[in-house]
Amino acid sequence: MLSKKTKYALHALTYLGKHRDQKTVLIQDIAEEYGISHKFLENILLELKKAGILGSKKGKGGGYYLIKDPKDVPLSKVIRLLEGPIALLPCVSLNYYEPCAECKDEAKCGLNKVMAEVRDETLKILENKTLSDILDKE
Repeated sequence: MLSKKTKYALHALTYLGKHRDQKTVLIQDIAEEYGISHKFLENILLELKKAGILGSKKGKGGGYYLIKDPKDVPLSKVIRLLEGPIALLPCVSLNYYEPCAECKDEAKCGLNKVMAEVRDETLKILENKTLSDILDKE
């Protein structure tokens, strides 16, 4: 299940995608639209900015804007950024691998094999779905 932080990030990105015709969007506008705490949203947007998804402008006319085209923002990138691993077990994670303490032989572990398949199918979907797909369904 996605955390509120990731859900809010996806909502904020959707809002910014819908308002791409504006040069910038104020945090307050997004916060009011989705009922998100201004401070919490500010921290989320800063993470997205550090990841190169958003840009910001200070001063009069300032705010946030999408740097990338929505079709170039895969959901997998946003989820990994805010949630960490997409895999359900650390022993099948591609980017955050850790062996399971209770597993004696990973090569013979059925749970490992099944969860690797789940990870692969989940990644196949999330890497091919983008912010543009969300915007197309709004």
